Amino acid sequence: MTAKRPALGRGLDALLGENKSGSPVQGHENVPPSLDSEEGVIGAIAAIPIDQIDANPFQPRTQFNDERLEELCQSIRTNGVITPITVRKTGGRYQLISGERRLRASKLAGLTEIPAYIRMANDNQSLEMALIENIQREDLNAIDVALSYQALMDAYKYNQDELGKRVGKGRSTVTNYLRLLNLPAVIQLYLKDNKISMGHARCLVGIENEEQQLDLARKVIEQDLSVRQLENSIRQKTPVQPQKKETAPVPDWFPEAQRRLSEKLALPVSLKSNKKGKGSIVIDFSSEEELQKIFSLLNE
Repeated sequence: MTAKRPALGRGLDALLGENKSGSPVQGHENVPPSLDSEEGVIGAIAAIPIDQIDANPFQPRTQFNDERLEELCQSIRTNGVITPITVRKTGGRYQLISGERRLRASKLAGLTEIPAYIRMANDNQSLEMALIENIQREDLNAIDVALSYQALMDAYKYNQDELGKRVGKGRSTVTNYLRLLNLPAVIQLYLKDNKISMGHARCLVGIENEEQQLDLARKVIEQDLSVRQLENSIRQKTPVQPQKKETAPVPDWFPEAQRRLSEKLALPVSLKSNKKGKGSIVIDFSSEEELQKIFSLLNE
C-alpha cells in the first residue's frame, strides 16, 4: 500500500500567517512569491494573479450549479475569498489542485488575484487531493463520487477497504458507489442530472436485464415513483419462483406394488416416498360405498 502522505492543510498557523516560531509565513502577503526559486514559494499563502493559474486536469467534478456559483460570486464581491484555494507550482505558472468553484466565482466577480496556498505535489498527489476534496462535498453527485473512487483505486491500486479508510467511508459505502458504474450510460446520466436518486439507482443496479433497467428508470421519471414504489414494481416484474422439492428416485418395485394394490381394491392407488424412505399410499375413491369397501377389505 502507498505510504501515508502528509495532511492536506497546515492548520491555524498557516491560515493566520505564522509558523511554529511565531514569524510570518513566507508569501502571506499581497505580492505573489517569485517563481524563479523554490524558497519562498512552497508552503506559502499568497495572493496570486488569476491569469497565472491553470485548470486542474484531474478535476473529477464535471458539473457546477450556475445559481450556487452566482451566490458564491456575490459573497466574494462582498467579503472576498475567505478560504484560500490550493495550487502547485508548475514551471513558470501555477496549477489548481482544489478550489475550482472559488476560482470560477472569483473570475465572475472580476477579481484579478486570489489567495492561494502553494504546495509541492506531483501528478498523483494532485489527483488524490483533488479527488478527496471533492468526495467530501455533500453536493457532489453520486456518479462523480463513484468515478472519483474508481480513479483513486486505479491510480493507487487501493482495494475497497484501503480506499474506505483513505476517504473516511465504510467498505459497503464504497462498494455501493462503485456498483453504480455498472449501470447503462443513460441511467448514469439520469442520476447525474438528479432525475433519479441514488436509492433508485441502487435498486436498478441489481437487475441483470438492461432493457428492464431502462424501462424502470423511465417509469420512475415519468410517474415520479418513490424508491419503495420502484422496489414493488421490480418485485412484480420478477416474481419469486417457488423452490421445487427434490423427490427421491422411485424404487424398482413401486410400479408393481402400486398395480397389485389397485387390482386388490379395484380403485386407483399411488405410492410416494422421499430420500429417507418415508412415504404415503394414496387411494382415490368417488363415493361412500367405495370408502366402505376399502374399510371392509382392510378388516379382512
